[in-house]
Amino acid sequence: MHNPCVAHRGFSSQAPENTMAAITLAMEQPYVNWVEVDVQLSKDGVPLLIHDYTLNRTTSGRGPVRDKTWAELKLLDAGSWKSKAYSGERLITLDEFLDAICGRLRANIEIKTHDNLYPGIEGKVISAIKRRHMENDVVVTSFSPTVLAKVREIGRDIRTGLIMEGKPSDLILRLQLLQCSFLSINYRYLTPDLVSKVTNRGITIMAWTLDNVKVIRRIAAMHKDILICTNKPDVWHKAMCNS
Repeated sequence: MHNPCVAHRGFSSQAPENTMAAITLAMEQPYVNWVEVDVQLSKDGVPLLIHDYTLNRTTSGRGPVRDKTWAELKLLDAGSWKSKAYSGERLITLDEFLDAICGRLRANIEIKTHDNLYPGIEGKVISAIKRRHMENDVVVTSFSPTVLAKVREIGRDIRTGLIMEGKPSDLILRLQLLQCSFLSINYRYLTPDLVSKVTNRGITIMAWTLDNVKVIRRIAAMHKDILICTNKPDVWHKAMCNS
Protein backbone atom coordinates (compact mmCIF):
# COMPACT_ATOMS: atom_id res chain seq x y z
CA MET A 1 0.00 0.00 0.00
CA HIS A 2 1.32 3.37 -1.00
CA ASN A 3 -1.27 5.99 -0.14
CA PRO A 4 -0.20 9.38 -1.53
CA CYS A 5 2.01 11.47 0.75
CA VAL A 6 0.97 15.08 1.42
CA ALA A 7 3.61 17.31 3.00
CA HIS A 8 1.76 19.40 5.59
CA ARG A 9 2.81 23.03 5.11
CA GLY A 10 5.80 21.57 3.30
CA PHE A 11 8.31 19.33 5.09
CA SER A 12 7.35 21.17 8.26
CA SER A 13 8.96 18.90 10.84
CA GLN A 14 12.36 19.83 9.42
CA ALA A 15 11.93 23.33 7.93
CA PRO A 16 9.78 26.32 8.89
CA GLU A 17 6.20 25.72 7.75
CA ASN A 18 4.78 27.44 4.66
CA THR A 19 8.18 28.74 3.55
CA MET A 20 10.16 28.02 0.40
CA ALA A 21 12.62 26.00 2.49
CA ALA A 22 9.84 23.62 3.58
CA ILE A 23 8.38 23.44 0.07
CA THR A 24 11.77 22.78 -1.52
CA LEU A 25 12.62 20.07 1.01
CA ALA A 26 9.30 18.39 0.26
CA MET A 27 9.96 18.53 -3.48
CA GLU A 28 13.33 16.90 -2.97
CA GLN A 29 11.68 13.75 -1.61
CA PRO A 30 10.74 11.51 -4.56
CA TYR A 31 7.87 9.97 -2.59
CA VAL A 32 6.08 13.27 -1.84
CA ASN A 33 3.13 13.66 -4.20
CA TRP A 34 1.28 16.60 -2.71
CA VAL A 35 1.88 19.61 -0.52
CA GLU A 36 -0.68 21.35 1.70
CA VAL A 37 -0.42 25.10 2.37
CA ASP A 38 -2.48 27.91 3.92
CA VAL A 39 -3.28 31.19 2.17
CA GLN A 40 -4.26 34.57 3.60
CA LEU A 41 -4.12 38.16 2.28
CA SER A 42 -1.86 41.06 3.14
CA LYS A 43 -3.34 44.47 3.85
CA ASP A 44 -2.88 45.38 0.19
CA GLY A 45 -4.45 42.18 -1.09
CA VAL A 46 -1.45 39.98 -1.87
CA PRO A 47 -2.13 36.24 -1.29
CA LEU A 48 0.64 34.75 0.87
CA LEU A 49 1.38 31.52 2.69
CA ILE A 50 0.86 31.55 6.45
CA HIS A 51 -1.26 29.47 8.80
CA ASP A 52 -2.00 31.61 11.86
CA TYR A 53 -4.11 34.75 11.66
CA THR A 54 -1.36 36.55 13.57
CA LEU A 55 2.36 36.82 12.84
CA ASN A 56 3.45 36.06 16.38
CA ARG A 57 4.23 32.32 16.29
CA THR A 58 6.09 31.89 13.00
CA THR A 59 7.64 35.26 12.21
CA SER A 60 9.55 38.11 13.79
CA GLY A 61 6.44 40.27 13.42
CA ARG A 62 3.51 40.85 15.73
CA GLY A 63 -0.19 41.37 15.23
CA PRO A 64 -2.71 40.29 12.59
CA VAL A 65 -1.46 39.28 9.14
CA ARG A 66 -4.13 41.45 7.53
CA ASP A 67 -2.73 44.63 9.11
CA LYS A 68 0.58 44.51 7.21
CA THR A 69 1.31 45.27 3.56
CA TRP A 70 3.25 42.75 1.52
CA ALA A 71 6.19 45.19 1.51
CA GLU A 72 6.22 44.94 5.31
CA LEU A 73 5.56 41.21 5.47
CA LYS A 74 8.33 40.19 3.10
CA LEU A 75 10.93 41.76 5.39
CA LEU A 76 10.02 39.53 8.34
CA ASP A 77 12.10 36.59 9.50
CA ALA A 78 9.94 33.48 9.14
CA GLY A 79 12.60 30.91 9.93
CA SER A 80 14.44 31.68 13.17
CA TRP A 81 11.56 30.43 15.34
CA LYS A 82 12.21 26.97 13.90
CA SER A 83 16.01 26.92 13.90
CA LYS A 84 19.00 29.23 13.62
CA ALA A 85 19.80 27.39 10.40
CA TYR A 86 16.72 29.02 8.85
CA SER A 87 17.40 32.54 10.10
CA GLY A 88 16.30 35.01 7.44
CA GLU A 89 13.87 32.63 5.72
CA ARG A 90 10.97 34.78 4.60
CA LEU A 91 7.27 34.51 3.91
CA ILE A 92 6.33 33.73 0.32
CA THR A 93 3.46 34.72 -1.93
CA LEU A 94 1.01 32.27 -3.46
CA ASP A 95 2.49 33.17 -6.86
CA GLU A 96 5.99 32.19 -5.72
CA PHE A 97 4.69 28.93 -4.30
CA LEU A 98 2.79 27.96 -7.45
CA ASP A 99 5.74 28.85 -9.67
CA ALA A 100 7.96 26.58 -7.56
CA ILE A 101 5.72 23.50 -7.63
CA CYS A 102 4.23 23.81 -11.12
CA GLY A 103 4.77 20.50 -12.92
CA ARG A 104 6.37 18.97 -9.83
CA LEU A 105 3.81 18.64 -7.03
CA ARG A 106 0.07 18.78 -6.64
CA ALA A 107 -1.29 21.21 -4.06
CA ASN A 108 -4.01 21.39 -1.46
CA ILE A 109 -4.53 25.13 -0.97
CA GLU A 110 -6.45 25.98 2.17
CA ILE A 111 -8.09 29.39 2.17
CA LYS A 112 -7.72 30.63 5.74
CA THR A 113 -10.51 33.04 6.53
CA HIS A 114 -13.63 33.49 8.62
CA ASP A 115 -16.65 35.78 8.40
CA ASN A 116 -15.64 38.50 5.93
CA LEU A 117 -11.99 38.72 6.96
CA TYR A 118 -10.58 38.62 3.42
CA PRO A 119 -13.11 39.86 0.86
CA GLY A 120 -12.19 38.66 -2.63
CA ILE A 121 -9.60 36.09 -1.54
CA GLU A 122 -11.32 33.33 -3.51
CA GLY A 123 -10.97 35.21 -6.81
CA LYS A 124 -7.32 36.00 -6.17
CA VAL A 125 -6.50 32.35 -5.45
CA ILE A 126 -8.37 31.11 -8.50
CA SER A 127 -6.72 33.70 -10.76
CA ALA A 128 -3.26 32.61 -9.60
CA ILE A 129 -4.12 28.98 -10.35
CA LYS A 130 -5.60 29.72 -13.77
CA ARG A 131 -2.69 31.91 -14.86
CA ARG A 132 -0.49 28.84 -14.58
CA HIS A 133 -3.04 26.41 -16.03
CA MET A 134 -2.87 24.39 -12.82
CA GLU A 135 -6.59 23.65 -12.56
CA ASN A 136 -5.96 19.90 -12.64
CA ASP A 137 -3.10 20.06 -10.15
CA VAL A 138 -4.81 21.67 -7.16
CA VAL A 139 -7.74 21.38 -4.81
CA VAL A 140 -8.97 24.44 -2.90
CA THR A 141 -10.14 23.63 0.62
CA SER A 142 -11.74 25.52 3.49
CA PHE A 143 -13.67 25.07 6.71
CA SER A 144 -16.10 27.67 5.35
CA PRO A 145 -19.02 26.50 3.16
CA THR A 146 -19.40 30.12 2.01
CA VAL A 147 -15.84 30.19 0.70
CA LEU A 148 -16.27 26.86 -1.09
CA ALA A 149 -19.54 27.97 -2.69
CA LYS A 150 -17.82 31.12 -3.96
CA VAL A 151 -14.92 29.12 -5.38
CA ARG A 152 -17.37 26.85 -7.20
CA GLU A 153 -19.21 29.88 -8.53
CA ILE A 154 -16.18 31.60 -10.06
CA GLY A 155 -13.92 28.62 -10.76
CA ARG A 156 -16.11 25.70 -11.71
CA ASP A 157 -13.22 23.72 -13.18
CA ILE A 158 -11.30 23.76 -9.89
CA ARG A 159 -11.84 21.01 -7.33
CA THR A 160 -13.03 22.00 -3.89
CA GLY A 161 -12.82 20.27 -0.54
CA LEU A 162 -14.51 20.72 2.82
CA ILE A 163 -12.27 20.60 5.90
CA MET A 164 -13.81 18.86 8.90
CA GLU A 165 -12.82 18.63 12.55
CA GLY A 166 -15.52 16.13 13.46
CA LYS A 167 -17.99 13.70 11.92
CA PRO A 168 -21.46 15.27 11.62
CA SER A 169 -24.32 12.93 10.72
CA ASP A 170 -25.07 14.96 7.57
CA LEU A 171 -21.47 15.02 6.31
CA ILE A 172 -22.25 13.30 3.00
CA LEU A 173 -25.13 15.68 2.37
CA ARG A 174 -22.91 18.69 3.07
CA LEU A 175 -20.31 17.47 0.58
CA GLN A 176 -22.97 16.87 -2.05
CA LEU A 177 -24.68 20.25 -1.58
CA LEU A 178 -21.31 22.01 -1.84
CA GLN A 179 -20.37 19.88 -4.88
CA CYS A 180 -17.11 18.96 -3.18
CA SER A 181 -15.06 16.11 -4.60
CA PHE A 182 -12.59 16.21 -1.70
CA LEU A 183 -12.84 15.80 2.08
CA SER A 184 -10.03 16.97 4.38
CA ILE A 185 -10.64 15.44 7.79
CA ASN A 186 -8.90 14.89 11.11
CA TYR A 187 -7.84 11.26 10.96
CA ARG A 188 -9.33 10.59 14.40
CA TYR A 189 -12.82 10.75 12.91
CA LEU A 190 -12.21 8.26 10.13
CA THR A 191 -13.84 4.84 10.33
CA PRO A 192 -13.99 2.14 7.66
CA ASP A 193 -17.73 2.80 7.30
CA LEU A 194 -17.30 6.54 6.74
CA VAL A 195 -14.43 5.95 4.33
CA SER A 196 -16.59 3.54 2.34
CA LYS A 197 -19.54 5.94 2.18
CA VAL A 198 -17.37 8.86 1.05
CA THR A 199 -15.20 7.05 -1.47
CA ASN A 200 -18.18 5.24 -3.00
CA ARG A 201 -19.44 8.66 -4.04
CA GLY A 202 -16.20 9.44 -5.85
CA ILE A 203 -14.96 11.80 -3.14
CA THR A 204 -11.24 11.81 -2.30
CA ILE A 205 -10.29 11.75 1.39
CA MET A 206 -7.25 13.45 2.88
CA ALA A 207 -6.53 12.51 6.50
CA TRP A 208 -4.59 14.90 8.73
CA THR A 209 -2.19 15.12 10.49
CA LEU A 210 -0.45 11.72 10.79
CA ASP A 211 3.11 11.60 12.13
CA ASN A 212 3.24 8.07 13.55
CA VAL A 213 4.05 4.87 11.65
CA LYS A 214 1.32 2.78 13.29
CA VAL A 215 -1.34 5.43 12.76
CA ILE A 216 -0.34 5.97 9.14
CA ARG A 217 -0.58 2.24 8.46
CA ARG A 218 -3.94 1.96 10.22
CA ILE A 219 -5.52 4.79 8.25
CA ALA A 220 -3.93 3.70 4.98
CA ALA A 221 -5.41 0.24 5.44
CA MET A 222 -8.93 1.70 5.30
CA HIS A 223 -8.57 2.61 1.61
CA LYS A 224 -5.68 2.71 -0.84
CA ASP A 225 -6.57 6.20 -2.10
CA ILE A 226 -6.67 8.07 1.23
CA LEU A 227 -4.14 10.89 1.09
CA ILE A 228 -1.88 10.92 4.14
CA CYS A 229 -1.13 14.47 5.29
CA THR A 230 1.96 14.57 7.50
CA ASN A 231 4.51 16.94 8.98
CA LYS A 232 7.01 14.10 8.60
CA PRO A 233 7.16 12.71 5.06
CA ASP A 234 10.13 10.60 6.16
CA VAL A 235 7.83 8.82 8.64
CA TRP A 236 5.30 8.26 5.82
CA HIS A 237 8.16 6.66 3.84
CA LYS A 238 9.04 4.39 6.75
CA ALA A 239 5.38 3.37 7.21
CA MET A 240 4.63 2.78 3.54
CA CYS A 241 7.90 1.41 2.22
CA ASN A 242 9.06 -0.72 5.14
CA SER A 243 5.78 -2.44 5.91
